[in-house]
Amino acid sequence: MQAASSIAQSKIAAAIGLKAAVRLLDKWNASGEQGEAILRVSHSTYARARRGDIGEIKLDSDQLTRISYLLNIHAALRMLFENPDNLYGFVSMANHNPYFNGRTPLEVMSSGDFAALYETFKRIDSLRGGQW
Repeated sequence: MQAASSIAQSKIAAAIGLKAAVRLLDKWNASGEQGEAILRVSHSTYARARRGDIGEIKLDSDQLTRISYLLNIHAALRMLFENPDNLYGFVSMANHNPYFNGRTPLEVMSSGDFAALYETFKRIDSLRGGQW
């Protein structure tokens, strides 16, 4: 059984991750509706995270995984780009590679489909060419 302090630390880490993901989505110029769909959170949860009011937010494993993919997409982009315009603008640029077919990565992820988020991560991550 998980100790109470460990559970509390996990909730704090999840809340911090959500706040970071929402800030990242804001830097990507995602709308609230897009962010809510990508993270699969309610409008009120998204708004509370945006305000930093994250004390009582409860997230399930799917939501935590979505946060992880977003933060890992950002990490991959940081390895690829030093220029903030590219780092934060890449997801809003039309991509003509086969999976995206002219859509932006943000459009693809905004479908809310977990597979779309995963596939976007996989394709962006592959651009770094094993640089970890």
